[in-house]
Amino acid sequence: MIGVNVRSNETFEKALRRFSKACEKSGILSDLRKNQYFEKPSEKRKRELNQAIRKAMKERLIAEGVIKVKPRKNRFRDRD
Repeated sequence: MIGVNVRSNETFEKALRRFSKACEKSGILSDLRKNQYFEKPSEKRKRELNQAIRKAMKERLIAEGVIKVKPRKNRFRDRD
């Protein structure tokens, strides 16, 4: 279970925002949406195959230079 300790002088909105981010990071909501309906094994195989095909196509287009990939920002840069 995910919990957030409310700091002193912290507003409820900020604590709720931190809780929401923690839930999103842990993948609770995506797992809940995924298991909301039963997915037949054949549908699961088809979905995973389509995901693999899209991923391979994207990687091929990136390798050929058709798609440009922006460099990711370094969120955790060194602080002196």
